Amino acid sequence: MNSIEAAVKVLADAEEPLHYKEICRRIIERGLWETEGKTPEATVNANLGKEIQKLGENSRFQRTGPGTFALRTWGLPEYKVKVKSKSPESEEEQRPAKTLSFNDAAEVVLDKYSNKQPMHYRDITAKMLEHDLIHTEGQTPEATLYAQMSTEIKRQTKRGETPRFVSHGKGYVGLRKWMGYGLTFQVQRHNADVRRKLLSQLKSKSLSAAEFEALVARLLVVLGFYDVDVTKITNDGGIDVRGTLVVGEVIRIRMAVQAKKWNKNVQSPTVQQVRGSLGSHEQGLIITTSDFSKGAKEEAERPDATPVALMNGKQLVDLLIEHDIGIRRTALDLLEMEEITLEGIYTDDKE
Repeated sequence: MNSIEAAVKVLADAEEPLHYKEICRRIIERGLWETEGKTPEATVNANLGKEIQKLGENSRFQRTGPGTFALRTWGLPEYKVKVKSKSPESEEEQRPAKTLSFNDAAEVVLDKYSNKQPMHYRDITAKMLEHDLIHTEGQTPEATLYAQMSTEIKRQTKRGETPRFVSHGKGYVGLRKWMGYGLTFQVQRHNADVRRKLLSQLKSKSLSAAEFEALVARLLVVLGFYDVDVTKITNDGGIDVRGTLVVGEVIRIRMAVQAKKWNKNVQSPTVQQVRGSLGSHEQGLIITTSDFSKGAKEEAERPDATPVALMNGKQLVDLLIEHDIGIRRTALDLLEMEEITLEGIYTDDKE
């Protein structure tokens, strides 16, 4: 019997709504379901929440309160998510129906429910589902969350940023901001200053348009593009760089790139120009040191036209730093105290 079927039996026997922790306790106590997981309560809560999200009114379960479930056949009043009130101190306050990304929802959970202590990613997922912070049809939201948090930590670290999450091992995660404003804060502030200077250098007159196009071509190469070629200035048709992204030696994506070394925002006519310059089976990409207007973003995603990808100055700097272009990494040499002993004095640990 799986956890869902076991929950149906426990609720049917109870004939009243139960909190997911009590449901789990009765399931295990009666031997209806066995698991090697360390957080069975979170698993039960997540599985019940997934069925409600996936099947809606056709689900066998319904929520009758925060973390409390009943059988839908009982016809009890449905628990509705409350819109955020003017009293943030309320214990039962819920977020609006608008859902968040997995990582943003995890940050909310850690902020509100962890008491500044690391939580296991399964418990975080359970809270996210309990408070309707996310909507997902995936069968393993806890695995999705852990993968996304791990990816964000690695990517932000690679880019010289201070990640918002900290991994404490064995699936436990906390928030970086709990660690205070010591050396970590100083490193973060220094790196933010370098990022600003790098973007300023990209926009400056000291870097010519031709040099900027060459820089874009170099970035494409490290991103995995082949046959990267900077087009001739007199006959580029709005396209500055062309290349082919090869994935697994099977997928080949031909990309036509326009590089805009601008201070002003890129407008929709530029997007239209790039789209009109695309060759057969090509996709378009505009890379700028500035940003894109609302009209340009809408034009790039127009459903009845070939989509054009957009990369603004911040995203460009992120990728340059991630791939060590235009920056140099410096390791910190930190000293730590060690107990002094006679054996340590007369022993050279380096040998």
